[in-house]
Amino acid sequence: MMRRWGDRSDAYRVRDIDGLHFYMAYLMPKRTDAEVYINEKIDVTELLSYIKEKNATGERKVTLFHCFIAAVARTIRMRPLLNRYISGKRYYMRRDISMGFTVKKRFADHAEESLVIYHPKDDENVCAITDRLSPKVAEAKKEEKGVKVDDLLNIIKKLPKPVMNLFMACLCFADSHGLMPKAFSSVDTNYVTVMLSNLGSIKCDAVYHHLNNFGTNGIVITIGEIHKELVLDENNQQSVRDIVNIGVTLDERIADGFYFARSLKLVKHLFKNPELLDKTLGEEIDFEF
Repeated sequence: MMRRWGDRSDAYRVRDIDGLHFYMAYLMPKRTDAEVYINEKIDVTELLSYIKEKNATGERKVTLFHCFIAAVARTIRMRPLLNRYISGKRYYMRRDISMGFTVKKRFADHAEESLVIYHPKDDENVCAITDRLSPKVAEAKKEEKGVKVDDLLNIIKKLPKPVMNLFMACLCFADSHGLMPKAFSSVDTNYVTVMLSNLGSIKCDAVYHHLNNFGTNGIVITIGEIHKELVLDENNQQSVRDIVNIGVTLDERIADGFYFARSLKLVKHLFKNPELLDKTLGEEIDFEF
């Protein structure tokens, strides 16, 4: 698509927005005004068997988190309204899918954290995502002085308070008017499509994480710890299943509840049929919405 006046470097301006959503951007101008929350139990029994099979060769180590990234990326590709954002009361459609998460360098109270941003590609499946992402995470854990955005933040924190206030005012103006330097936005997780947090890795359950008014991120997903639950199947038979709780915080202005619900249905379908994660993101899959 050719860039037009009003488009941004990272997104196209949505010019055919319906009246209701146009009004919502003015009724709820701040992203935190439009937060909605979804709590869902995801059955990962088949997925864990799939992961075990993938890891049997020892060629790579596929994890639940890699599968979440693949499933969410697939869902956003098939449900493109999830890749929209509102800034300056205008709607935009991102040019690509981006995901961000935090990496703890060590499991200790005062250990540093690094931010990692990942851009899934159409020719990638879960194995390719694992192969690309694992070195990035390992690098983030090894860096003693931080990587990219961490270095930048450590410099900025030394500014005097009045200068810092002026600096933030300039950043907020640039953010609202699409003038944010790519040096900032490309390394800041406030500008990703989805922010993911794997709380299960620290033995914690899923929570609802707030959105930020700064940046463009409108979806945050937290993933809880895998646990066993006694459930009733479609034949009313009891069975013990592996369950993960997820907490999702959304900017409700980017789509409607029906669209969000069907998108979540797709994620659950992918985990119920994990062999679909072997397909690249660009390949079509059969799914009845």
